[in-house]
Amino acid sequence: MSSKAVRGTRDILPDEMKIRDQLEQQILEVYRTHGFSRIETPVMENLELLLGSEGGENLKMLFTILKRGEKLELTPEASVLDLCDMGLRFDLTLPLSRFYSNNKETLEGPFKAIQIGNVFRAERPQKGRYRSFKQCDIDIIGDPTVNAEIELMDTTAKALLAIGFKGFTIKVNHRKLLGAMIQKSGFSADAVGTICISLDKMDKIGVAGVTRELISKGHDSNAVDKLMTCVTTITLENLEQWVEDPETIEALVTVINTVKVLAKNNFEVVFDFSLIRGMGYYTGLIFEVSYGPYGSAIAGGGRYDNMIGRYEKTSVPAVGFSIGFERIINILMDEKGDAVQDEKAVILFYEPQTDKLAEVIALGDAWRKKGYVVNLMAMKKKFGKQIAANDKGRYQGFLVFGRDEEIKNF
Repeated sequence: MSSKAVRGTRDILPDEMKIRDQLEQQILEVYRTHGFSRIETPVMENLELLLGSEGGENLKMLFTILKRGEKLELTPEASVLDLCDMGLRFDLTLPLSRFYSNNKETLEGPFKAIQIGNVFRAERPQKGRYRSFKQCDIDIIGDPTVNAEIELMDTTAKALLAIGFKGFTIKVNHRKLLGAMIQKSGFSADAVGTICISLDKMDKIGVAGVTRELISKGHDSNAVDKLMTCVTTITLENLEQWVEDPETIEALVTVINTVKVLAKNNFEVVFDFSLIRGMGYYTGLIFEVSYGPYGSAIAGGGRYDNMIGRYEKTSVPAVGFSIGFERIINILMDEKGDAVQDEKAVILFYEPQTDKLAEVIALGDAWRKKGYVVNLMAMKKKFGKQIAANDKGRYQGFLVFGRDEEIKNF
């Protein structure tokens, strides 16, 4: 029997967990100081809701949960909906939409939400890509203006700066402009979703790879060539020559220019017409954060005004931005190692295995009140070897109960 973690998952050791806890608290502090409130949703959702979410390629990586007891009927004709009635969430946006619909009467508007939690995708495991991973989301529900996008970009950027990232780039595009350009290139409105799924692979397989994929799907080669020309040629300056939608273009320009002012040269904000975002539920502005030589985005999001409308009689405007926690952890570990230090001095408090444990704990609490982190440990017979084994750079010193009144150095 193997003791290894399930493929695509991993155990996290104490040193890395310390870093993760510190970064999460730094991100959370920025979010909260900007007026966002933390909520929590279940990791499981009804399967019918997940399958109808327009989750793009993520629906192919959905973890489903078998029905229980009499509900489970194993027949040759059974479909996934016959066998399963729940699944694990693949992002935090769909659960938030359901949460808001279910609790809107008790929430202020606009509602500014924080969600930090694990999501699950049946990815092909590789370095930096797991089947269970943490996301840090902030969303604004109920604001139809671009003020919401600007605030989300500003807050997310401040969170990244707070944990040590500088020089990153926020890429911005607009799904409405993208859809118009796809149709202008010769594709039907019904094909926009599947075209976007292929275009979303541009950073991985390049223009040639996307071209081959679209042609292999049966699309007209002339339309594909025209679309590829558009994607690689359009800039913010010549956008009006390609797409006739001044209101949407103005919104895009306003967001980019405003966030550039807020950036104060700490990061870049650019228009990128090749930016897609694979989720089908995006309806407006979309954005991603790239950093250095790393190929994958470290954060991303966009507007999804129609998602909550599936549960309501009318649509509710919504926009969100998610930090990919695992990716930023991997980058920081690669660049800085385990450089995160304890905010408080940590000392070892050795207990000579007496019957005075209550006194030992009370004395440890007295040191904690002085601002120390105290790790209580039973004292072994070969004390010298024990000290050498424990001295790994973590502790500032030690005390022995009944002997030491001051902290001693190793």
